Amino acid sequence: MTPRDDRQTGRGELVRQVLDGELVDSETVVAQRKASSKVNSAVRSIADLDAVARARSVVAYRARTAPRDVVRLTWFLTRGTGRWIAKAWRWASYADLRADARAARIAGDVEARRTAQELIRSDAKARWAKFGNFLRRTLVGLAAVTVLLVLLALVDAVLDRSAMPGWLRAVYAVRDALTAAMSAAWPWIPPLTVVGVVVAAMWEGRDRTPGAGWLTRPDRDDSDSWVDERMITRALAHLGIAPLNSFLKGGGELVYTVAARKDGDGTQAQIRLPLGVTAEMVSDRRKVLAANLGRASLETWPTTGEEDGVLDLWVADKGTLSGGAGDWPLLHDGAVDVFEGVPFGLTQRGLVINAPLVGSNWLVGGRPGQGKTNLLRVLMVGAALDPTAELWAFVMGESPDFDPLVPRLSRYRMGMDDSVAADAVQALEDLLGEMERRGRTLGGQSGRPPKVSRRLADNPRLGLHPIILSIDECHELFQHRKYGKRAEELAVKLIKRGRKYGIVLLLATQSPTKDSIPKEITRNVSCGVAFAVADHIANDGLLGSGKYRAGVRATELRMHTDRGTCVAVGVTHNSFELVRTFYLPFEDGIDEVTPVIRRAISNIGNLPLTAGSDLKEVEAVPADYLRDIQSVIQGESRVRTQTVLSRLVALNPQEYEPWTARDLRAVLLGFGIQSRKSDGAMVVRSEDVADAITRRAESALETYMDGRRTPGSQGPFPAASLSLGPSADQRGRPSGRRAGPLLNGPETGRIPLSDGHDKGSLPVDGEVGPGGG
Repeated sequence: MTPRDDRQTGRGELVRQVLDGELVDSETVVAQRKASSKVNSAVRSIADLDAVARARSVVAYRARTAPRDVVRLTWFLTRGTGRWIAKAWRWASYADLRADARAARIAGDVEARRTAQELIRSDAKARWAKFGNFLRRTLVGLAAVTVLLVLLALVDAVLDRSAMPGWLRAVYAVRDALTAAMSAAWPWIPPLTVVGVVVAAMWEGRDRTPGAGWLTRPDRDDSDSWVDERMITRALAHLGIAPLNSFLKGGGELVYTVAARKDGDGTQAQIRLPLGVTAEMVSDRRKVLAANLGRASLETWPTTGEEDGVLDLWVADKGTLSGGAGDWPLLHDGAVDVFEGVPFGLTQRGLVINAPLVGSNWLVGGRPGQGKTNLLRVLMVGAALDPTAELWAFVMGESPDFDPLVPRLSRYRMGMDDSVAADAVQALEDLLGEMERRGRTLGGQSGRPPKVSRRLADNPRLGLHPIILSIDECHELFQHRKYGKRAEELAVKLIKRGRKYGIVLLLATQSPTKDSIPKEITRNVSCGVAFAVADHIANDGLLGSGKYRAGVRATELRMHTDRGTCVAVGVTHNSFELVRTFYLPFEDGIDEVTPVIRRAISNIGNLPLTAGSDLKEVEAVPADYLRDIQSVIQGESRVRTQTVLSRLVALNPQEYEPWTARDLRAVLLGFGIQSRKSDGAMVVRSEDVADAITRRAESALETYMDGRRTPGSQGPFPAASLSLGPSADQRGRPSGRRAGPLLNGPETGRIPLSDGHDKGSLPVDGEVGPGGG
């Protein structure tokens, strides 16, 4: 209630104040609050976007540097106008052709001088002719337009629009629209023209060096990591390479086939270098280039691109390569398919990289204590998580680095005595024999597959599961006075041929010299890994000949500082990878390997086990015509015989290529299937094929149960085969020394057979053990 003074009556009265409003329930309030919260959240999320944050930083940076930008743009405008005037003068005065004529006169070349003068005269005539044609066409066009407009004005003055035909009214509508548009746009044309000319002049006068980043680069938290084309060009201009210096000083512009772009934890660019300059010249001045870019040598990687004249440059962000790779992705859970690879580190781009195993062989080396044994252990532990993989390990020295893997190893020896070297050579010989057996097995398969695949490896009857052999300190084996020569011969044969049979060889050494590592091994390994090495000889001995000159250099890695970081080739499609390897410690009371091995053994225990005798030599498996015909029918009720024949050829060309329609009908009749006619064509019915398969299976079962073999039967069912890889109930870990005479290596990782006997994993007296090799 508020009092009001009534001046006419002199009395005061209270006037009730009325407030307008409405009742709102609690649900509406809650809904409004939620909507407001969603709007605020959306605004915050948009504000947190990288593009928005970058836009804000750019605007703030431009506001702070506005005075400098005004001066710079004014200079661009002046310089652009001057360049236009210079171009116009050169065009009008034939400056280029006159320069050619003067050069010919000075050189005394009469013919060249006469040619230049003729070009000047002919070009002048052509110019005037073009100008005359343009002027004539312009005048004719203007005259035609003027006549048309005058006629339209006269007709419009004489006739009423309503009395005009429709097409003429449309013409007047178009004229009126164009007139209105011109009237509306005319006031804007002069200022827009001026603005366009000014912008074009500033663009003409801009800095010609690539990537003038001052227009867009703001003050950033990661400004130390920012690299663009302009910075790269400046860095290359101060390398002291004479042809490159003269090219850039003469106004030349480098061509960036790949512009500087974010690539993982760094920046990547590709530059086509000028004549007389190769990427190798830049690689030789890597330290200077790194200093020019404000980086350490390890963070700057100039290499040769697809051509010698193309520089592939990758520059890491500051400090990103100094950190470790973090935890191994499979440390706590997960399984591995060795056909897909094993995660073993982070690339320079910060991506997890899978080590290719099946189909590859590895040579790992570096100075002592830099991480080569750990890398070998990571690869072996990762392979252990594939239940089908069989693992062998030989350590040519007194080192317990592989002791936690013993429950998962089928063969394991450690030591420096001659017996360890002898067992390692025996393992190589056994693998060579297994390779021959696998070759015969593959040759007997349908379609003759060229190599072991995941599907074939999963078939326990074939014995084609992966076998991975690692030899640490392999230089001790290859330099052995008694067994070294034989070990070298066997290793080279396995590396050259064993990769397609699922046999993998992993070699590690701290002495990668021409005397310790045979050249044939270096030339033929698929994957080379180099930790910190002392010189270019060790670098090329591990990574391949010519890698040092191409800029792929592990010599830049620093002892201790870059421990665990390596240069790898062959692990991806890139020319090289700088890898920070994962670390699985087994030292100082820390053991992260044993839990993974326990999990690997439990994975093997979960495989479906089949009892039976040892795996025998696999003979060539004949094609099953009836099953093949059923598969190519593909569930259709009836298929033309010609279509069945073409599909059979596509399924197994070697078997069915010689077949004709007569052969197919004869085979069908042999199984009691009569070709039928449908819609004028001979067809095969899927129902008839299914009945034939059922009859054959019943006949084979009766024959097997009676113990007889009659013509047309398929023989007895094959005996069940062993499971792949070592079993979960392996024996306990031995002391690391051979306790008794061994025929097939140490007594680790054996699988007890159904009859209670124990066999090794490779053939003994012509038999094939559970390891298939």
